[in-house]
Amino acid sequence: MAEVVNRNDALMNETVTAIRRTSWGAIWAGTFAFIAIWAVFGMLGEAIFASAANPNTAQPVSGMSVGMGIWGVILTIIAMYIGGRVTGHFSNLADRNGRIMHGMAMFGLSVISFVVIATLGGAALSGGTGAADGTHSPYILTVFADLGWIGFFSLFLGWLAAMGGAAHGAVQARTTASSTTRDVPEIRRAA
Repeated sequence: MAEVVNRNDALMNETVTAIRRTSWGAIWAGTFAFIAIWAVFGMLGEAIFASAANPNTAQPVSGMSVGMGIWGVILTIIAMYIGGRVTGHFSNLADRNGRIMHGMAMFGLSVISFVVIATLGGAALSGGTGAADGTHSPYILTVFADLGWIGFFSLFLGWLAAMGGAAHGAVQARTTASSTTRDVPEIRRAA
């Protein structure tokens, strides 16, 4: 953060105007931290809950969706909080509101990145055909409804966690005067 300092010793007042700049490096670092944590521990949860599914039943993922949903909510909160802490730390802002705004930007970029990755991954897994058969079973619609609610709660609580993590991700404030003011020679009054 750059600061402009105007001094006038004759009037004994000092004006400090702060100019804030968005730290996109901090936002990207938080986004990458979120994606890395979510991907690694998301795969762990998928492995655990998919091994519990019974492929011989008509609805093989009915018990798995509840466990994956709870795991997804908890994992999103933790990953967004850590991503927010990374963003708040690397933003190098002493202002709490500025760090929270950086955390919100990190949340938005993380969600967009995750949607793009999931869309590209889904297209790659389906061979680019998508769901072309046109049949809709009530079971599939129930699974999508559950995913919608779980996704909403995950994103809402993750948004709050990202802002909270960014608010708490501050670096120690610098106490030296030379870091906040420019070297301005002082002009003294003539006797």
